[in-house]
Amino acid sequence: MTRNPELLSINCTCCGAGLDVLGGSRVVVQVCPYCGSELDAQDNYRILRQFTGLKRPVTPFSLDQKGTLYGVEFTIIGLMERQERWAGRLYSWVDHQLFSPTHGYAWLTLDSDHLIFTRRYRGSAWMSEQWVETAEHPPTVTTEHGRFKYYETATSSVTYVEGEFTWRPRVGEKTTTISAMSDDAMLDFSTTGSEREIYRSVYVPKAQAEAAFGVEMDLKPYRVHALQPLVKGPNYEFLRNAAFVFGAVCLIMAFVLTTRTGYPVLRNFNVDFRSLPVEIPIPLQADSQLTRISFLGDVRNSWAYLDLELRDPTGEPVFEAGRMIEYYTGRDSDGTWGEGTQRASLTFRPEQTGDYTLVMDVPEQGVWNDRSADRVPSRPFSNLRVDVTSGLSSGLWALVLAGAFGLLFLFQFGRKHLHQRARWSGTDWVDEE
Repeated sequence: MTRNPELLSINCTCCGAGLDVLGGSRVVVQVCPYCGSELDAQDNYRILRQFTGLKRPVTPFSLDQKGTLYGVEFTIIGLMERQERWAGRLYSWVDHQLFSPTHGYAWLTLDSDHLIFTRRYRGSAWMSEQWVETAEHPPTVTTEHGRFKYYETATSSVTYVEGEFTWRPRVGEKTTTISAMSDDAMLDFSTTGSEREIYRSVYVPKAQAEAAFGVEMDLKPYRVHALQPLVKGPNYEFLRNAAFVFGAVCLIMAFVLTTRTGYPVLRNFNVDFRSLPVEIPIPLQADSQLTRISFLGDVRNSWAYLDLELRDPTGEPVFEAGRMIEYYTGRDSDGTWGEGTQRASLTFRPEQTGDYTLVMDVPEQGVWNDRSADRVPSRPFSNLRVDVTSGLSSGLWALVLAGAFGLLFLFQFGRKHLHQRARWSGTDWVDEE
């Protein structure tokens, strides 16, 4: 027997409360929200059983509420709460059965203030518990919707029912569900007793659900849901790709600028230690390029502090600076060793064209009198070579800009990576080492 399709309302055969008939001809039971009686919709709504003492879950939706999702108008015809106990914690969610006269039945689930839309999937793929338990790697199935990778196995039970359903739910009835997830959807392979069903679920953003049902929902999810998509923003791909390209271009520019050899202004100018202090003339051009003064001394097991002053063509000081050159060598049980450097340099940008003067002295010096040294010098160095190169450029700012673009790229890429980690954080698959 089937119920009259023209029937719009009934009175509960237990308590007499008026109940709307909403769910189409496939509805087999209707649970009265007032007395908890389960009525047989196929047999004049006779009483099948009563669910008493059940606490109605909190939900922003109600029976007979209508909303348009994915271009289809649905009506909420049933409400069911399910619970799962895992790792010592109790998880609960609310399934709302939806009905459309043209598109049939679906579910809208409220899970930790996230909304999930689910429909039955008619494909032939199946993922069994035995496959999951014996697999060395997470099992996967491939459908026309993409590749789905194992996510979790859950056993839940019904704790509350209200409204119309296309099967006969029982409080306490357990369902084992194996879930596999793709980038934007989830397949649930559910087993209840001897019945097997496959469902496909997608995430419903809060704003979309509010617009669909015309209500404001005080939903405040505290974690990322496994199906929740990344909110990229309108320029996500452009910013990520542009940051990568511009960062690479800046790195190339920095390399080119840094490796420019320039042209020699002064080559192999030798300074004898005994002639210090000394003044060295340097002809320079104010061409907005960098100039580098390089020093190479034959220090060995000794050190010397170079006191430097540069004067411009008018005799005015440009800068005063100091550089240290030191080098030590010796021999021990591990062999010959050496540390320090015989080189030093400084870089500046000349602002006037003409003959500059470098004044150099060594106010501080020292020698190392370790007995393990090959020789002990009488002075820190004998000869110091000075070279001046101009026409140089610095890649520092191009490198800084490349770093900024790199950070932007990592931020955009990292958002997606961290979001994916958050989505998969709830999986119960553990790789054995």
